[in-house]
Amino acid sequence: MTDSARPTRWTDHQVEQVIGRLLQFGVLLATIVVVVGMTGLLATHSGPAADHRVFVGVAPELRSLGAILHGAFAGHPEAITQLGLVLLIATPIARVALTLVAFVVQRDRLYIGLTALVLALLLWGLLRG
Repeated sequence: MTDSARPTRWTDHQVEQVIGRLLQFGVLLATIVVVVGMTGLLATHSGPAADHRVFVGVAPELRSLGAILHGAFAGHPEAITQLGLVLLIATPIARVALTLVAFVVQRDRLYIGLTALVLALLLWGLLRG
């Protein structure tokens, strides 16, 4: 098989560049979504200052991804802000998933196994409750 007929493999530098761009894009997108949501909150919520002596958790309708997406697409500022935070949390998880793809392309079995384990643990911790 000639060199031109071999499938191209990603170099470490190419993987680092793609992962770096993914992280930059994820953080930038999350920041934009949070700023849009917070701007909406500031524009629509005027009233007495919050009492910070008592902790009040997030509203029940903002505790699931489906509800957050539904609220964000409906234009609710709280849901848009929450969506930005979900995107920020998802960014490093996407990095691990992309790294797994890179190791599969490179056929590096050891790192495929390790990265798959890390991704499984991240997803298990995120989705279990």
